[in-house]
Amino acid sequence: MKGFTTVSKALVATALCATAVVADLDPIVIKASCVKGSKFFYKSNGTEFFIKGVAYQEDFSSNGTVSGDKKYKDPLADVDGCTRDIPLLQQLQTNTIRVYALDPAADHTKCMQMLQDAGIYLVADLGEPATSINRNDPEWNTDLYDRYTAVVDAFQQYSNVLGFFAGNEVSNSANNTVASAFVKAAVRDTKAYIAQKKYRQIGVGYATNDDDTRTELANYFNCGPAEDAIDFWGYNVYSWCGKSSYTESKYDVRTKEFSTYNVPAFFAEYGCITPPRLFTEVDALFGKDMTEVWSGGIVYMYFQEANNYGLVSIGSDEKATKRPDFSTYSSHIVKAEPTGVDSASYSPSNSVRACPSDSLNGDWQANSTLPPTPNKELCTCMVQNLTCIANDDLEADVIQDNFDYLCDPGVGDYCGGVTANGTLGNYGAYSMCSSQERLSWSFNAFYLNQTANNPGNNNPCDFKKAAKKQTPKLADSCKALVSQAGGLQGTGTVTSAPTGTGSGGSSHTGKGAAGSVTVPRFELGMLQLAVYVTVAGLVGGGMILL
Repeated sequence: MKGFTTVSKALVATALCATAVVADLDPIVIKASCVKGSKFFYKSNGTEFFIKGVAYQEDFSSNGTVSGDKKYKDPLADVDGCTRDIPLLQQLQTNTIRVYALDPAADHTKCMQMLQDAGIYLVADLGEPATSINRNDPEWNTDLYDRYTAVVDAFQQYSNVLGFFAGNEVSNSANNTVASAFVKAAVRDTKAYIAQKKYRQIGVGYATNDDDTRTELANYFNCGPAEDAIDFWGYNVYSWCGKSSYTESKYDVRTKEFSTYNVPAFFAEYGCITPPRLFTEVDALFGKDMTEVWSGGIVYMYFQEANNYGLVSIGSDEKATKRPDFSTYSSHIVKAEPTGVDSASYSPSNSVRACPSDSLNGDWQANSTLPPTPNKELCTCMVQNLTCIANDDLEADVIQDNFDYLCDPGVGDYCGGVTANGTLGNYGAYSMCSSQERLSWSFNAFYLNQTANNPGNNNPCDFKKAAKKQTPKLADSCKALVSQAGGLQGTGTVTSAPTGTGSGGSSHTGKGAAGSVTVPRFELGMLQLAVYVTVAGLVGGGMILL
């Protein structure tokens, strides 16, 4: 959707050159004089900042899939846990933690203050197990937008927030790279939201895994207008195992690949557990061969769990016990004293990467044209303008069955305004609405066709009691929005930014919102009825963009 990009450009461009507010914990600068740079700096003295991080979250996996178990434990709402763990994190020379799922409705004040007192920054993922972009059935919709912006709202107030991740390992093979178009839209809209709200400038990035798509993904998230691109790049890499080396692990190859990247890059996860777990990669990561390119890394992870990556075990009595890996890692990280460059003498010259097109042997799927910005106001206005709409609280399987029928090309064209094609870069103006709202659009499209062309159909707005009629009543405040969207057809381009915030959480969109719902989508010219889990969810400046 190109329209909101214009708004984003104005907001972000203004914010990039805004004067920063002095924070309690020395802010980390990632841009200077509105020119992109590939390094972090302490704002006050210009010393280069290297992340010495630890992943910090129990019982959680965020790898681009949706878990049936939506529960997660927010570690920064657990004051007893923070009191227990932060001194141990300090023993590990930790200056940054990464947390994968946070509850924006919880109170994080005490834990965030304890982290700040310990000199520890936070990199926070914006999703959570049931509300994040799914690599197999990607979309960027109002529920996700509410979740992501709610996390921003909750954490922008804390001066030790270093940045946000809009996704983690969402695309992990050539056949699901289309998902990256939706993640990049999330990056764009989260950045624009921060600027629109006039929050401190907190960067938004993405964390990728180590596979054959790594180069194309790095290029894709970096290419194009600055307001669409990531502010930093996280790389989850586990290639240094046991008695490996800089060359055997391919660290040398990866370092060369990123030597011309124009935003900060760091290891968002590392720490292979193939025995013996020696952590000798720490010496390389913070040594002279890599610090010119990489800004440190985040070791995976603090808590011992079934995957056996933990540095610390938490007993049934909630007490922490150091595992052998704690001492091994500590022995290396304590010696890490990377030599950096002073910001005053740093003149960034790296340029933006070109967008991938015919790459991955022709299998690259993500178009550089991104999905539209979710706009709950527009979706509400659209439904007001319909005659035939979905009944409230439809079960997920009912929504699924109706989309299966209405989006079948043999039946007719009843999904165009709500279809998202991330490969061709074609998106209906209402493709970002909730499943219930999208189904209402499709019901209405069928209804209009039948009343015009099939007078023998006496009840074209029924669908086995899943639909109902209403009298369209488009509010005056809706007319401009709906007009931009192309009216009932949904073929237009919306140029107005969303006016709501994420703080209130996403709206309830029926019983289907808690289960699988259909997202009609055409990919590679073939109809795919994608099943995605959407939930009603509630859904700082540590990093300053100067």
